[in-house]
Amino acid sequence: MELEIRKIVMVSEETYIEGFKKAENPVKVAASLAVIKNPFAGRYEENLQPLIESASEKLGALLPQKAMEALGITGADVEGYGKGALVGLDGEIEHGSAIIHTLTFGNPFRTLCDNAETLLPSAEKRGSAGSSIDLAIKHKMDPKIRSHHMTFETRIPDAPRNDEIIIAAVVTASGRAHPRIGSLHKELEGIFPS
Repeated sequence: MELEIRKIVMVSEETYIEGFKKAENPVKVAASLAVIKNPFAGRYEENLQPLIESASEKLGALLPQKAMEALGITGADVEGYGKGALVGLDGEIEHGSAIIHTLTFGNPFRTLCDNAETLLPSAEKRGSAGSSIDLAIKHKMDPKIRSHHMTFETRIPDAPRNDEIIIAAVVTASGRAHPRIGSLHKELEGIFPS
């Protein structure tokens, strides 16, 4: 099975003022989204392995790199990340999940992000062309660092078509602009003092 990419879209933003206060450093976030043909649209297929083999590793390496390029950063600069799949109406959410919930997708992504360690948070859903998806983001090394828990909403006006899947990677060069709620580590220290 051959991976068919119709287009790749990059979306980035830099936030300078949040909550009526200037950010010490701009919050920089970028997502790279591949619009691919869904070979299983319109029918049930028990074996999703051909889809995984054709798409997971390629997109797990390509998309985070494109997102980093959109921000002009390297993997060492990435602090938070996430992934997502938006499946067209004739597909199953399982088709998108099959691509992004594999080590062949996640390991290249983590390697590119300077050997990150955490699981990539994810979002999956089905929708028509122009549907939005909120990509979950967490810290690349420690999921208990709450300053990096956020989402990035994105959409492509003409995708996914009914027989397509959007696969997304998102990276950020920082956490939220003014984090003040502390880490789960600190909260757990208060509940379970050593």
